Amino acid sequence: MFYTCSPACTDPTHDHGPRSAAATRAASAKASAAPRRTVARDRKGKAKVVDLHCHYLNPEVNARTAHLNAAQHDPTTVFANALTRETNVKQMATRAPKLTGVKERLRDMDRMGVDIQAVCPAPYHFFYFTEPDLGAQLAREVNEGIAKVVADTPDRFVGLGSVPLQDAQLAVRELDHAVKNLGLRGVEICTNVNGKNLTDPSLGLDKFFARCEELGILLFMHPLGWTQADRLTNHYFNNVIGNPLDSTVAVSHLIFDGVMARHPRLKVLVAHGGGYIAHYWARMDHAWRARADTRTVIKRKPSSYLEKFYFDTITHDPEMLRRLIDRFGADHVVLGTDYPYDMGDDDPLGMVAQVKRLPREAREQIVGGNAAKLLKLKF
Repeated sequence: MFYTCSPACTDPTHDHGPRSAAATRAASAKASAAPRRTVARDRKGKAKVVDLHCHYLNPEVNARTAHLNAAQHDPTTVFANALTRETNVKQMATRAPKLTGVKERLRDMDRMGVDIQAVCPAPYHFFYFTEPDLGAQLAREVNEGIAKVVADTPDRFVGLGSVPLQDAQLAVRELDHAVKNLGLRGVEICTNVNGKNLTDPSLGLDKFFARCEELGILLFMHPLGWTQADRLTNHYFNNVIGNPLDSTVAVSHLIFDGVMARHPRLKVLVAHGGGYIAHYWARMDHAWRARADTRTVIKRKPSSYLEKFYFDTITHDPEMLRRLIDRFGADHVVLGTDYPYDMGDDDPLGMVAQVKRLPREAREQIVGGNAAKLLKLKF
């Protein structure tokens, strides 16, 4: 992710957050003066377009937590070479206004043809590394910030919140507050908790998954790099390879450790086209048939549980997206941009349009219909 200082820095006068609130406001003013492309899409009579993978950074929370030096807990920064860190710092100068503001975001949405964004926290605002009470407090502030963005522009935004997964009881409490009191439509979680699998018994997160199932909300699972990435420091590999890898491991544990079997109505969206597992699922089915040590918990082939997941369109290739749709169904694929990051897709409708022989009904499911059902939106 994007930080303005190195994770090893201990100078308390430095900004250890992705960007200070003051710097963000200054960059926003500069970026607002830049020329913009005009809207060239006419969607009259068509279904609403919903982006179910995009991020918002609360600048006040960011400034208040700068002293925590979150970068030292971010695998994509810790396991990165100097060039990657420098590139990210430079990129933040232009991306910060999009992350923290609404005005430029709305212009970009219009340009992309997106009617509604389901905004969720920037991944480095999980704050799982903090003490539980502080983590719960920060999740509350992040959620209230997103709720305000939604309340200020309710026709263009809905919200997904955050929960302190380092404490299952506090996570359930914040989930209830986010959904019942703030009106958020789901929550975003990381693919691990401080390097532990989501199914690690020490975390006790089954009660959290059960509550998500009871509430019928969407659980959006987003990676933050591979946590043991000594071999992935060059070439931005801990994002390029590490992100889909961590998603693959997380999904595999949810399947093989029985979470999906125990909670059959759990709705889980996996970022970046589902990682590797959505495109290489047959190997785990073969292992399940061939080896008794893979059948200690689940009694059905793993891919039958994988079919319960949802996947976004961020595959970067129409043929790969086509295979995702063919394997899991158009009803399990949703539009995503990863806005405003450079690893996202700034022409999501163009990507879907390139998928050959896709029926109109399937196309409308993907660009907005499925998201509307998952988020319980009424147009």
